[in-house]
Amino acid sequence: MKDHLLPVTVDVGRNQSRDQGADKAHALVCEAPVSDRCELISRLVGEVYEVAPAVERSRLLTHLLKPLGVLSIVAVANGIFSKVRFNNGWTNLDIRPEDVENVRAIDVVTLVNYVQQVSISAVDGLAQVLAASPVMTGSAVTAVLITILASRSRNRPTFEEDDFDVDLR
Repeated sequence: MKDHLLPVTVDVGRNQSRDQGADKAHALVCEAPVSDRCELISRLVGEVYEVAPAVERSRLLTHLLKPLGVLSIVAVANGIFSKVRFNNGWTNLDIRPEDVENVRAIDVVTLVNYVQQVSISAVDGLAQVLAASPVMTGSAVTAVLITILASRSRNRPTFEEDDFDVDLR
């Protein structure tokens, strides 16, 4: 029996398209308090991971583990990702499908919560990883996640190099 991670399901209804369901889920996330949005996105990534085949799971984890250092990888989810990350050495991040057999969706939720604190753009970049996979784009939960991540990425303020210049005169 699978543990469903999302606290809320979106009722698409018989006469509504998958896009309308994605719109409803997007609105649900956007209307959530800021403090809850990251958690909802983490749970959506967990749901996507849960339905993904092993090859896609390894692609997702490869993308999510890239911005993390050694201590982060060891600390997150009781160290489950350190086993995955260090199977092929530190310099070669090539997570194989057999490496992800023991990683559960709840571990991925924990990982995404942490990665969002380190590099929110890494999580938003999952939209490109998922969109590049013909296997994953057919999933409704993937469509919802891609929509939310793309919207969040578009709506995030951009910073110019001058924004961080400090005049010490």
